Amino acid sequence: MELTAIGRNAQSSFPRGTISLDMDADSIVEEDEEVQLQWAAIERLPTFKRIKTSLFEASNAKDGEGKKVTDVTKLGAAERHLFIEKLINHIENDNLRLLQNLRERIDRVGMKLPTVEVRYKNLSVQAECEVVQGKPLPTLWNTIASFLSKHSDPSRMSEIVTDGRHGICRLTLLLGPPGCGKTSLLLALSGRLDQSLEVEGEISYNGYKLDEFVPQKTSAYISQYDLHIPEMTVRETIDFSAHCQGVGSRADIMLEVSRREKEAGIVPDPDVDTYMKAISAEGQRRNLQTDYVLKILGLDICADIMVGSALRRGISGGQKKRLTTGEMIVGPTKALFMDEISTGLDSSTTFQIVTCLQQLVHITDSTALISLLQPAPETFNLFDDVILMAEGKIVYHGPCSHALQFFEDCCFKCPQRKGAADFLQEVISKKDQAQYWCHSDIPYQYVSVNQFIEMFKASNLGQTLAEELSKPYDKSLCPNSPLSFSIYSSRKWELFKACMSRELLLMKRNTFVYVFKTAQLMLTAIITMSVFVSTRTEVDLRGANYLMGSMYYALIRLFTNGVAELSLTVIRLPAVQKQRSFYLYPAWAYSIPASILKIPFSLLDSLLWTGITYYVIGYSPEVTRFLCQFLLLFALHLASTSMCRFVASIFQTMVLATTVGSVIFVLTFLFGGFILPRPSLPPWLRWGFWIFPMTYGEIGITLNEFLAPRWKKMLNGNTTMGNRVLTSHGLNFEGYFYWISLGALFGFTILFDLGFILALTYLKPPKMSRAIISKKRLSQLQGREDQERSRQPENESIPAHNAETRKTGILLTHPK
Repeated sequence: MELTAIGRNAQSSFPRGTISLDMDADSIVEEDEEVQLQWAAIERLPTFKRIKTSLFEASNAKDGEGKKVTDVTKLGAAERHLFIEKLINHIENDNLRLLQNLRERIDRVGMKLPTVEVRYKNLSVQAECEVVQGKPLPTLWNTIASFLSKHSDPSRMSEIVTDGRHGICRLTLLLGPPGCGKTSLLLALSGRLDQSLEVEGEISYNGYKLDEFVPQKTSAYISQYDLHIPEMTVRETIDFSAHCQGVGSRADIMLEVSRREKEAGIVPDPDVDTYMKAISAEGQRRNLQTDYVLKILGLDICADIMVGSALRRGISGGQKKRLTTGEMIVGPTKALFMDEISTGLDSSTTFQIVTCLQQLVHITDSTALISLLQPAPETFNLFDDVILMAEGKIVYHGPCSHALQFFEDCCFKCPQRKGAADFLQEVISKKDQAQYWCHSDIPYQYVSVNQFIEMFKASNLGQTLAEELSKPYDKSLCPNSPLSFSIYSSRKWELFKACMSRELLLMKRNTFVYVFKTAQLMLTAIITMSVFVSTRTEVDLRGANYLMGSMYYALIRLFTNGVAELSLTVIRLPAVQKQRSFYLYPAWAYSIPASILKIPFSLLDSLLWTGITYYVIGYSPEVTRFLCQFLLLFALHLASTSMCRFVASIFQTMVLATTVGSVIFVLTFLFGGFILPRPSLPPWLRWGFWIFPMTYGEIGITLNEFLAPRWKKMLNGNTTMGNRVLTSHGLNFEGYFYWISLGALFGFTILFDLGFILALTYLKPPKMSRAIISKKRLSQLQGREDQERSRQPENESIPAHNAETRKTGILLTHPK
């Protein structure tokens, strides 16, 4: 009893908080034990399942479920969204913490992330340009004059040179005025420069030259032009890009990390493990990486809004610019070349995006060369290096922290309240340079771009960069090379399924177009059957001509019903050409689904027209004749849609494609065999009768009708009524020509589809401008270069190379 009382007193003497702490500690221990048991169950799974299974905290964890063993490839949209919201609340801080946790997990098992180092040496891009008289405008007279002068005087071709010299790209800012060659440099480094341009020098990725691997898959070039399919939402656009780009080396890294952790008995953080496994699983239509990219780019608020176009309301211009960036960084590429990604964005959004890119580059050892027009000082300070370009040449390539000092050594000082980026772009301008002259005892003298280049070469920064480039890249530093040696990242079947699902989605989004076409066809069929009603169709020559006109009108109506495919194809072509240039998918993966999924519409339209008009107009009543006419109209409709896609892929612009398409339709109707019968054509023009699909439709539909039993009434001359009608129109063929015509129409369909594939594969998109220069401007440029060469010995007295110049040696190492 006394011990009991003592125990009660002792228990009552403890504070209540102590008991609650003990209870919390017990619950924590129980939770940890449960996590250990769940993780042990995951480790017992086969390797294929283990790298797809993690401890995922369900969205209804507040109801008591907590973490549970989940297949990361089966996460729903809501679960992915809530998980990313949990990982990243404040974008800059939480994204940094997530990337650091990923890096710590990889470093803990002794692995190294694959890295990409991009080097260029003695790089120059040259383009032949036409020299014209007067102003260099692409007028008709200038085009004719330059064409004649080019053949009469080959020396009238000039060269525009973009000189990149040499350098190493890491997290680098590319500065320069418009037209200085920034885009050409980015395209050259990413391996996407036009083949008509001549590239000299050497570009290497991890010691490999561009012809030794596929740079278009190893690097990601983000254009300054926003080309997207307007009917798709932001999330669908990024998901499609992620599906086509694949996971790269993420799957191999996740497999090796999982194996080493299992051997070492390491239990990773459940959230980090879920994220890494979710973004490394292959073959997913909806990827967690998409939600991550949407979050860090601030696109989560418009993720389910269609992109839109000039005629369709969608997202804003700044959101389109961020979508262009997200479409490429969602992939596994380790080298990013970004061209004017801040156009249309405010300084705060630009700072946020560049901050995330800086964290990505520093922690994952990636490479990024970003072109910005007028970055804010806070954004400028995020970069490690800066490349300053002017007049197609690189003036400075070195650390951002030493750029101002270099120009101060060249007698130009940046004011205290002046942004560094603005100063760098103005100090190389002839109009703005004088205001930054910092020596009052020395008269101002204009320093040209070529003189700045020579000063940089002689400086310690230039010499240090040259020494680093002289050392060959050690390929043993990166055993798991992220370079891509295959053109496409995913399997062919996966690419085909991705394009098929996208085409089906686009058809659903354009349901109004297809429904309107079908309704219009039905209305026209009703009007047609009321005009060509059977009360006036007797088995005589008058009735035969009456039926002949109705059949020809049916051919015209079904043939022109595929015109809408031309405009839809032209609208999508720019985005398709961009995606194909990035090697997201081959041309056949886009064209085959576009052809297959249109077959049901051709079947429906042909069946509706034939079912409404056939018996009302009064064609031959046999069911087989009805089916033969339906089959022929179906084949003609398929050939029409395929021809429109082919014409759109050849001419690629709306004005040119519709103009040429109209001419082709007129010629098709003219040579179709009804307006101008074959005997009425001159002998030298009869070949045109056989090259158009309408001809075979006319042959097949007339043979199907006028070789029917009711048209076998004998006339004078031992000929039937049907043969008399066919002979008068030059269509007197044997009955088996129906099947030849049907095969010819299907052959035209296959031929046009093959042409569609070849056009997408080999034809280049239309260029927006030509390289032209006036003769006066060319002479000015040549005279200025000669004058600068003659002044070269006099400019050695500029105090940029004297003993007072600050001697600093900067070793350009990869940022950590």
